[in-house]
Formats: sequence, C-alpha cells, structure tokens
Amino acid sequence: MYRLLFSTVISRVPAEAVHHLTLRGLRLVQAVPGAPALLRRALAPRDPALAVRALGLEFPGPLGLAAGFDKDAVAYEALGGFGFGHVEIGTVTGRAQPGNPRPRLFRLPRDRAIINRMGFNNEGSAAAARRLRSRRPGTIVGVNIGKTKAVPEEDAAADYVASAERLAPHADYLVVNVSSPNTPGLRNLQAVEHLRPLLAAVREAADRAAPRRVPLLVKIAPDLADDDVDAVADLALELGLDGIIATNTTIAREGLASDPELVKETGGLSGAPVKARSLEVLRRLRARTGDRLVLISVGGVESADDVWERIRAGATLVQAYTAMIYGGPLWAARTQRELARRLRGSAFRTLDDARG
Repeated sequence: MYRLLFSTVISRVPAEAVHHLTLRGLRLVQAVPGAPALLRRALAPRDPALAVRALGLEFPGPLGLAAGFDKDAVAYEALGGFGFGHVEIGTVTGRAQPGNPRPRLFRLPRDRAIINRMGFNNEGSAAAARRLRSRRPGTIVGVNIGKTKAVPEEDAAADYVASAERLAPHADYLVVNVSSPNTPGLRNLQAVEHLRPLLAAVREAADRAAPRRVPLLVKIAPDLADDDVDAVADLALELGLDGIIATNTTIAREGLASDPELVKETGGLSGAPVKARSLEVLRRLRARTGDRLVLISVGGVESADDVWERIRAGATLVQAYTAMIYGGPLWAARTQRELARRLRGSAFRTLDDARG
C-alpha cells in the first residue's frame, strides 16, 4: 500500500516538502497525551532476544533511526513509537543556521538512494536543549553535534564544546559528527591531528555539564582511506571513547542507474549504494578494535538480513534512514519483527551471541 502511495503521490511532491509534512504529522501524534506510549506498545520490539545492552543503556532492539531526520528534537518520541530502538537527533550546531539553498534533497528511486546537501539546517543547540529538557521516559535519544558553517575551522572545538555543554545533560549519548560532506572543511576534522584535541575538548565539556558520564562517539565518512579508518579507531581507543558510528553519506557516485542529471547533484549520497563500503568499514573497525568499542553501523541498511549481516560483522547497533523513506512508517517495526524471526531460526540465542 505504501509503495503504491509513494509511486503515485509522494514521489511527485518535492522531497523536502514531504519531509516537513511528515514531521508535522509526527509532532501532532506526539502532542496527543499517551499516543507515543500506545504506539510503542503496538510497534516497539518486544522479543527479549533482540535487547541490546550497550553504552550503559538497555535498547529494546538493535535498529535505530540515524541522525538527519529529526534535526531539532521535535518528533523523537513519536519516531520511537514507530519501532525504532533508539532515535538520534540532529545534526545540531552551536548556532542556528538555515542550511544550504533549496533544492537540496533529491530522491534516486532507481538506486534506492537519496542525495542531500542540507548543510546542517537547524535551530541551534540551545533550542534543542530546551526541547530535550522535558523528555519523558520511553525513547532512547542520542544527540549528534556538528560545526556551525560560519565558524572557522580553527574555532571548531569551541563550537562543539558549546553544543556539548548544552546538550550532554539531556542526551543518552553524544555523537561528534565530523563527516558530513555539506559543511565546507568539516571532513578535514577527521584527520587525527585535528580530531584528537576536538574529541578531548568535547569529552571534558560533557563531563563538566552532565551529572553522569555521557557516552561519546564519533561519526566517520565512508570515503576515508583504510589507513585513516585505522587511525580513527586507534584514536578512539586512546581517548577512551565509547564508540564509532560508521558511516555517514558518501560523495562517490559510481555505478548509479538514476538520471545522470540527478546523479550530478552535489551532496552526500545515502541508501543502497553505500552498503558495500559501509560494511567494509565496519569489518575493518571490528578487526582493529575487537569488542572494546560500541560500533554502530549505518549506510545501505534496507532489511532484516542487512541488520543481521551488520551484527554478524561486529556491529553492536544498527541505524537507518533512507530505507524508511522508501519503506514507509512501519518499516522499522516490520524489520525488527523479521530480525527476531531470523534470530530464532539461527544457531544463536541472542544478538550478543551472534555478534562478530
């Protein structure tokens, strides 16, 4: 039914307009007292074999929503009700910013992919912190922070620190995003010589601001060379980070079947074309770090089999976003149920047994 709706109606409406309409609908759901809890009761993963203990938290299922959908923490409760085991909000920056000019979001249905050059459009970390202060129990919420475009590279650490201080008290975990291709110079921060002082500063800021130790992760790009992936893994271990999220969107465009004019659009490509490289990076991180870090795999995850493959390759948790665009609002709940059946039919009793 959703596929028919997508092909006949949704695909004819500009992608960003659909995104905003969806968020409005989710906010309406969230505003109804008790509605998110009822949704969780109906759609959240229930099989105890799917539960994941990580980052000091109990995740009801391994599949979460990646950052980018709920940039301003306006609909995380409703999204949590639709079957995601956790929701990562953001990317949030130190200052509010409008992002890049429109159009900046493009569907590539033939490739089951999206190109975006949103540019971290958001209302700023102070606004997100105000919303998260009133969080109710129920949905695990990660907070993804990035650099304000107007802030020069040499002042990036202070910008990240401002966001960390505001948001750490309200986050279940924090993510330092240095891997979006849509903020000029941002990916330069993935170089270890820049990343080390940045992560150390954010860690100190989070410890100052929060009454407890908030888990800290870093999100990397699929376009990193293998040696650089190893270097980030070594740095994460050296600094005592809690984990790595791999991977963000890619600037690569090889092997796409969509209209060449669409393929030429600049921005980060997500969805099925990122699958192979994302899995490669995950396996490399697992080989480098063993079970000393939480690895969250994202990129090209479309099915329960994909989630299973990531867990078998060493992922602790898995995230998706583009697959929900093409699969509809019940995609996460359906995928978690299918994963439970996949696990029951395997030689393993729990996901922890299957991991790696």
